[in-house]
Amino acid sequence: MTTVPITVAYGDGIGPEIMAASLHILQAAGAQIDIEEVQVGEKIYLQGNTSGIEPAFWESIRRTRVFYKAPLTTPQGTGFKSINVTTRKSLGLYANVRPSVSYHPFIDTKHEKMNLVIIRENEEDLYAGIEHRQTNEVYQCLKLITRPGSEKIVRYAFEYARANNRKKVTCFTKDNIMKLTDGLFHKVFDEIAAQYPDIENEHWIVDIGAAKMADTPENFDVIVLPNLYGDVLSDVAAQIAGSVGLAGSANIGEHASMFEAIHGSAPRRAGQNLANPSGLLLGGVMMMVHIGQPEVAERVHNAWLRTVEEGTHTYDVYREGVSKKKVGTREFAEAVAANVGKLPQTLPAASYAKDRAVSASTAVTVNHAQRDLVGVDVFLYWDEAARNPNILGDALRGLGSEALKLSMVTNRGLKVYPDGMPETFCTDHWRCRFLSPGKVAVPHSEIVNLLGRVMGAGFEFIKTENLYYFDGEAGFSLGQGE
Repeated sequence: MTTVPITVAYGDGIGPEIMAASLHILQAAGAQIDIEEVQVGEKIYLQGNTSGIEPAFWESIRRTRVFYKAPLTTPQGTGFKSINVTTRKSLGLYANVRPSVSYHPFIDTKHEKMNLVIIRENEEDLYAGIEHRQTNEVYQCLKLITRPGSEKIVRYAFEYARANNRKKVTCFTKDNIMKLTDGLFHKVFDEIAAQYPDIENEHWIVDIGAAKMADTPENFDVIVLPNLYGDVLSDVAAQIAGSVGLAGSANIGEHASMFEAIHGSAPRRAGQNLANPSGLLLGGVMMMVHIGQPEVAERVHNAWLRTVEEGTHTYDVYREGVSKKKVGTREFAEAVAANVGKLPQTLPAASYAKDRAVSASTAVTVNHAQRDLVGVDVFLYWDEAARNPNILGDALRGLGSEALKLSMVTNRGLKVYPDGMPETFCTDHWRCRFLSPGKVAVPHSEIVNLLGRVMGAGFEFIKTENLYYFDGEAGFSLGQGE
């Protein structure tokens, strides 16, 4: 078997302990890996590097294309960016894969038959991290959903299901409210699902879908969803399966992939030989499949299952009457290593076919729509004592032109002019929509001239959003209540 180079970060907090334990088990099972250790995390942050990443890290990743990472600590306070997010986005690791499996009756769970995989979009959505404070009272965060990003993750979910003999893919969105962003994700899901007639598909609104997942997770198989929902619900799934500490994670891209536990660095437990290495180890199992060593993945996973069955448990999952022996990090690793070559007696044995790894593809549909500029949303800071939208709206109406006329004013997304409700609470942040009558295309100069009139009338505009039609379809949402 050819030795495969991998980049390894031992991490912060409990990271060094659980990484040492995981590598010990992998190597005991015959993993053919050549480790390149890199320094990232808290020590690098505290040296004044706000990214937490030393330059040699990127060089190593480009060589190995595989990153095995223990949990890292991002110092609290402003100015420090998450290494996880930086790595995922910089390397294009667009697919986050998190299996959640019940190990009943050996690990406590209310869901005996749970065996699902959450596939989370990993690069965009609210994790674009574009935020602004716009007024004294209002902050914003931009939610970015793209067609290429949606196509890549949805196609990956169906390819994963096909490669792993999964029967159904479920999509979660909130497109009853966010009709453009989540609506796009849902639309792409429906388009791609039609190309996989051998796999069942369904869509749930994320709130009721999350409730169903928490109540009857056995009804789900593969779930694909945008970034933020996926972040929240993959932790929920891991916890109701038994423990967040048992969950491994893969981050898959076209040029590189990263494997990790889903939990944090737990600095309060560092150096005490207490931490459970299982999440990072199972992330390592996913890594072994990815690098073409499925036989090693099987040996490690089955040895781990046998150890769990034998009741050799770390403190976080130890349960009187079920567990037989409470052990520390090192002792647990030794027990798993000693079980290499054995199969579980009660739990289903793990089996990894040589073709189980899913190919990452970034091929996407390119569609250049006819784009017509038909208006503009002008966002104002306006903090008159009464905050009466009728006063604001009447003043702005006179600033329009034949080409652009005021159609509405909203506050926190709700239409408050014309015909607003007197009971509505308003902040100091107003969206003022000017539209072309008949949605006829207008030149950008009309918007520039409008802003000049708005400024000349003494109003402070914060930002603008141009309003377009794409192939005759509105590229902007209505105001709530419009």
